[in-house]
Amino acid sequence: MTDTIRIDKWLWAARFFKTRTLATNAVELGRVLQNEQRVKPAHHIKPGDLLEIHHAEQIWVIQVIRLADVRGSASVAQTMYQETAASTERRAQLAQDKKYFREPSAALNGRPTKRDRRLLDFSRG
Repeated sequence: MTDTIRIDKWLWAARFFKTRTLATNAVELGRVLQNEQRVKPAHHIKPGDLLEIHHAEQIWVIQVIRLADVRGSASVAQTMYQETAASTERRAQLAQDKKYFREPSAALNGRPTKRDRRLLDFSRG
């Protein structure tokens, strides 16, 4: 075990992203912050670092506990980090809000079709 590892490789090993390419792209686009700063995919992290990960309408704020450069099972991946209490609470609140209210345009990808447009107009009154 080393004392540092590339951030994109760790995100992949911790199962936040399915592939290293997706993890690399997320870091390049600024969707992953290390200690509240943008970093490059080759930047190294160490235990104790605080990561903020924006992924699929979720915002995770985690503290790195262990390092691994290989992708293991989900149970092993969950031992590599600890989510902050504020992050857990915020994600639970977001899930609760989403349960009771669903944005009509959230399911649309790209430009709405004629049928989608009619449904949006109908839902807005």
